[in-house]
Amino acid sequence: MPLAIPWTAARRMRRLLARIALAAAAALATGCVTTAPATLPATPPAAPWPDRLQALLPADVLLLGEQHDAPEHQRLQREAVQWLAARGLLAAVVLEMAESGHSTRGLPRDATEAQAQAALQWNDAAWPWKAYGPVVMAAVAAGVPVLGGNLPRSALRATLAQEAWDQHLPAPALQRQYQALRDGHCGLLPEAQIAPMARVQIARDARMARTAQEALQPGQTVLLIAGAGHVLRSLGVPTHWPERLRSKVLLAQAGIAQAAIKTEANAVVETPPLPPGDPCEALRQPR
Repeated sequence: MPLAIPWTAARRMRRLLARIALAAAAALATGCVTTAPATLPATPPAAPWPDRLQALLPADVLLLGEQHDAPEHQRLQREAVQWLAARGLLAAVVLEMAESGHSTRGLPRDATEAQAQAALQWNDAAWPWKAYGPVVMAAVAAGVPVLGGNLPRSALRATLAQEAWDQHLPAPALQRQYQALRDGHCGLLPEAQIAPMARVQIARDARMARTAQEALQPGQTVLLIAGAGHVLRSLGVPTHWPERLRSKVLLAQAGIAQAAIKTEANAVVETPPLPPGDPCEALRQPR
């Protein structure tokens, strides 16, 4: 089935629309779609970042949800890697930003950035290395493997037609997933593509969940880094866990977090808001 929006274009679109990602995530929790004001002042975190991490342990998997265009969120991720690794608590880092099947296993601690990018088959056009490279290299320097968790592009087209994914979420949750896709694509996605793209979203969550489970180590924590929509407890990666697995969700929010989103996470850390603007404006321009 042909796609109106190619994979690489969809990646660029997701980065462009990252400013509304948390608003869409809140819509998943409430069943409605609104855009949170971008100019509200952020409240300071309740405790220093290491204390926020400590409060969520022990956990088999700690999921950090981000807004892709918020540099402060990638800084928090790097510091989380360093803090956990320094205490011998970090089993692995799983990234949405690299495809499953690729990892830094076997690289020496003094590996170069070029070696790390090659090992992960990094796609800089989709995920700027300047944003995520420091996170990756912090893990490499600590001797901790970084694992690609995303669904490979080679599996995308087949996944679009796999209707079995339609049964994974309860019907109300699936409808919220559909609405989040409409909102996340600024209402420009053809309705016929909503269900197929939701299948891809769910399959991607399942692949990240499997990658994290395969990396589990007794007494340690797997750190899973992904966009906010992928870590929500009622819709994302956590819906694919076995009951015995202990996971915690920490969402980073640029600006004031809506109350609804706080029900989807164990903790929310608020960072300074991003500059105001309409992330959909560029998408509405003639192509």
